[in-house]
Amino acid sequence: MTDRLSIALAQINPAAGDLTANAGLIRAARAEAAARGADLVICPAGALSGTPLLDLAALPAFLDAVEETVRTLAEDTADGGPALLVGAPWREGKGRHNSALLLNGGRLAAVRFQAVTDAGEIGTAEEDRFDSGPMPGPVNVRGVRIGLLIGDDLATGDVAETLAESGAELLVAMLAGPFAPGRADERVQAAVARVVECGLPLVAVNLVGGQDERVFDGGSFALAPGGRLVAQAPLFAEHLLLTRWERGPDDSWDSSEAETIAPAEGTEALYTALMLGLHDAVTKSGAPGVVVGLTGGLDSALVAALAVDALGAERVLAVRAPLPAGEAGASVDGLADSLADAAEIVELLGCRLDNVALTPVLKAADSLLAPAFAGRDSAAAADRLHARLRAATLAALAERMGAVLLSTADRTDRLLGLAADEAGCGYAVLSDVPKTAVLELTRWRNANQPAGSRGPAGRVVPERVLARRLKAETPAGLPPVEALDDLLAGLLDGGLSPADLAGRGHAAETVEMVWRLVVQAEAGRRRAPPGPRISRRTVARLRRFPVAGGFIDLM
Repeated sequence: MTDRLSIALAQINPAAGDLTANAGLIRAARAEAAARGADLVICPAGALSGTPLLDLAALPAFLDAVEETVRTLAEDTADGGPALLVGAPWREGKGRHNSALLLNGGRLAAVRFQAVTDAGEIGTAEEDRFDSGPMPGPVNVRGVRIGLLIGDDLATGDVAETLAESGAELLVAMLAGPFAPGRADERVQAAVARVVECGLPLVAVNLVGGQDERVFDGGSFALAPGGRLVAQAPLFAEHLLLTRWERGPDDSWDSSEAETIAPAEGTEALYTALMLGLHDAVTKSGAPGVVVGLTGGLDSALVAALAVDALGAERVLAVRAPLPAGEAGASVDGLADSLADAAEIVELLGCRLDNVALTPVLKAADSLLAPAFAGRDSAAAADRLHARLRAATLAALAERMGAVLLSTADRTDRLLGLAADEAGCGYAVLSDVPKTAVLELTRWRNANQPAGSRGPAGRVVPERVLARRLKAETPAGLPPVEALDDLLAGLLDGGLSPADLAGRGHAAETVEMVWRLVVQAEAGRRRAPPGPRISRRTVARLRRFPVAGGFIDLM
């Protein structure tokens, strides 16, 4: 029986489905942990496979490859170094489980399955649906009985209580918890509740990195008896957190204070989550960089700043491809100001700038369609056509470079169908960011440089761009931006009734108009590119509306 145990929490960033690369990350973490004297290396849930896997988790050939990779990794542990706990999907009979695999002494020593699969998103991405496993018993590592909590097993007391009653001496939570405001603290508080209930210490390791629409935020931690925080890894970054435990006279385990890094909060956390999601969406796809269509407006300026922070200026190409003055209400003076603002944004960020003259293309299209438009009020149709041609031009440029074209549409415009055509875009970094938050994020970035930024310090968006957003009026008689975002949040995320919304100051005719715009924009949202989910609830998750013939009359 050992009286000391060194546990390394390997907060890594795997790619969904890339077993070879993910196994390489695990091997590298184990080698570093061995050099630092660790007895056990714990990886997050889904560390070997990546997550979310979606339908890949049901593909027999993929599950076969997982088992083969696990056997190869297990052979590595025959060297006498640290034992490994890794997360991966695993088959048993007809069931598929989110599993924790103990690799030790050159073999697969134990397998445990997630027991709770419907407790929210404390420790598991909702897209990956696995079969529930039985209540687990502890596993033995170096003579210490360790109880494993996988994913949302942490969210309730049942699994931890069963493990404690089965003789567990220390709890280990293997998580793949996605970011949302306040969720990192919720994970810690859920862990504190388990420690207090069971009287056992707990270590938790969480996945980090962007994958599809998810951003996993890390923040791995360790709690001593009583719920005292003794170690914490940073949010949004890979990290190996080493904790050392000793058995006391009463056979309980305790740890002295170790490395503790305060987590990012508020607007800083939101900005960093977007930056990480964008970085991984581009890097994991193998693209050399991104293309951003700069308009001189705030949304495109923030997207460009996020891209430079995430990837570095050398991997960002900004493109000015202005539509002619007069479209969308733009004046000649306004167009000149926008072009000047776009040039200054590029100068502040240090990225490349290309100019594309659209006028010949637009004139050719107008000439081609003139007979069809003759005698009709075609101004609105022509404006939409020009916006689509601009988007197609940017998409062709990005495709020629092998780059990812970034959408500059925010959540507010996407919900209402007010965004420019997003066809050809590969990633929409602001797709879950309301228009009011765009302003807050830009102000924060002008005053701060986020951790891990590859961009410049100091101001990155001209103050006059911010001032123009503050003065801008929403189209079609819609309310001011703050009221509009509050109405959308209440209507779509909060599930408020028209009467509830009236109590918050929203006129009935405004609610009706906004609802109609949301329903009519459904088809466009289904065609829109993915982006990072950073709110607790989004329209895509909450409900999907019929594309045609939907429920229009809300009142």
